[in-house]
Amino acid sequence: MLNVTGIPVEVGFYLAGFTDGEGSFNVSFRPRQDYPLPWKVSLCFNISQRDPVILSLFKRHLECGTMRQRQDGVWYYEVNNIQPISDNVIPFFRRFNFLSAKKKRDFAKFAELAELFRAGRHLRREGIEEILQIRRDMNDGGNRRYTDEAILVRFENPQRLHARPPEAGRMIQSGLHGNMQSAAEMSAPDESKFNDSASNNHERS
Repeated sequence: MLNVTGIPVEVGFYLAGFTDGEGSFNVSFRPRQDYPLPWKVSLCFNISQRDPVILSLFKRHLECGTMRQRQDGVWYYEVNNIQPISDNVIPFFRRFNFLSAKKKRDFAKFAELAELFRAGRHLRREGIEEILQIRRDMNDGGNRRYTDEAILVRFENPQRLHARPPEAGRMIQSGLHGNMQSAAEMSAPDESKFNDSASNNHERS
């Protein structure tokens, strides 16, 4: 479990403010034929930026996640494993919360989904229906790759999918900011480049 009390207040609120404007809390559906259900469902916290320095602060202070760089030069930081999401990401943002009503709503639904995942309900059709209901208002509906109907119909006919198959190695995100694509994991950049004055500019009390 992340020790949120050990994170400097100015850093915590700076990262929360940055997430308020640039971060995304998502649930993704990936069609699978080698899985107990026709879908593999995952949660993901993600931020994309061209400058990797601030993203390295997220990785350092949340003590989890990976940083990757796309071919177009954009970096993204992501956490998509339920354990660090529950033990690190959610406690962090409960301690350093958001100002915008939209991000508060998305985070509350994300935390609700995490509880559902921890209980294993995402492994049953009834749980999938719960997830679809919860995600409905996340990210203002987003541009989702698969509609609720396309997801549910595969439980009746696993061979039928009302969409193109996903590209190899690509994760499909619900309402994700930016296009996720597979890339080799890169090492975190030197955060010494981070300008301390940024904390003062973005600090919230």
